[in-house]
Amino acid sequence: MGPLAGFRIVEFAGIGPGPFAAMLFADLGADVIRLDRLTASGLGVDMPAHFNLLARSRPSVALDLKHADGIALAGDLVAKADALIEGFRPGTMERLGLGPDEALRRNPRLVYGRMTGWGQSGPLAQAAGHDLNYLALAGALHAIGRAGSKPTPPLNLAADFGGGALYLAFGMACAMVEAQRSGKGQVVDAAMTEGAASLMTMFYGLYAAGMHKLERGTNLLDTGSAIYETYECADGRFVSIAPIELKFREVLFARLGLPTTTDDGASLRGKLEALFKTRTRDEWCALLEGTDACFAPVLSMAEAPRHPHNVARGSFVEVDGVIQPSPAPRFSRTPSARPTPPQEQGGGTRSALAAWGITGERIETLLARGALAEAPGQKGKAQSS
Repeated sequence: MGPLAGFRIVEFAGIGPGPFAAMLFADLGADVIRLDRLTASGLGVDMPAHFNLLARSRPSVALDLKHADGIALAGDLVAKADALIEGFRPGTMERLGLGPDEALRRNPRLVYGRMTGWGQSGPLAQAAGHDLNYLALAGALHAIGRAGSKPTPPLNLAADFGGGALYLAFGMACAMVEAQRSGKGQVVDAAMTEGAASLMTMFYGLYAAGMHKLERGTNLLDTGSAIYETYECADGRFVSIAPIELKFREVLFARLGLPTTTDDGASLRGKLEALFKTRTRDEWCALLEGTDACFAPVLSMAEAPRHPHNVARGSFVEVDGVIQPSPAPRFSRTPSARPTPPQEQGGGTRSALAAWGITGERIETLLARGALAEAPGQKGKAQSS
């Protein structure tokens, strides 16, 4: 199931963008084997495995990369793979003997995906950091926030997942396509800072043209406009409007009972704030939703899965009691399979390694030597074919 069925990917488990990229590949049908630590969760937060949705749809093999036999097994798996994902600091994989030179020597077609914040080179390459730092260096964080306020962190969507995971996955997919033609693999160096900067391409162009001010909250798309905003309703909930084009603004204003105006100053904002507080969010939905007014209710994570549009498209799915986003995007001929629940660390140690051609005898030996481990519920289970 999925357009990537038949591709094999080795994921060296980390946190955030690396696992998210691996999830995307697994969602779209790739056979991803996740190499987890033996005991520590590696999540960065204390979260039961059942809710670690970034680890869905692929087996977990608990492997000791400090054990010589564990390193040897990892190398053998990489030799069988189409691609690899790792998110360690630059140089870590090389010190383990699993760096690109060694991996590509054994597997010349391998696409070697590397996920870091600052990139594999440069003066900051070895420094620690997180999404907010990478977003800050890209010129993106400075642009996000209301007038007169300090920069506002946009969750960790823009650098970790947007500029990091999505660019890594896209870059690897491109390299995998090229490898099909050339027979040669390569390294994909995905830096979250550069991905976040790339997401800002349009705004760098607008700024260069004198059409975007550096002051936050003074531009069309950064809350500087009254018609690209959120407004509180009578019940304390919020709605969003975004009729940038005049023809859509005319639809909104007509339904609001206001004269169409090109004025976009504090006066209009005040009128809209007062008006939207006269009705509940549901009442505004009844009037505006589904029209060309460019309107949508601001839904919480608890509400979004129940919205009729999301229900109709199956945008969310419940898997093992956990509601979560469905795989995206959609494919007409090779649709993605339904996600499977995340496994505990080592939940697929025996079965996944067997599926990748590792013999049962070797698996048992590695378990006995402590190079491998399996989840408590898996111990003693017969090896599956």
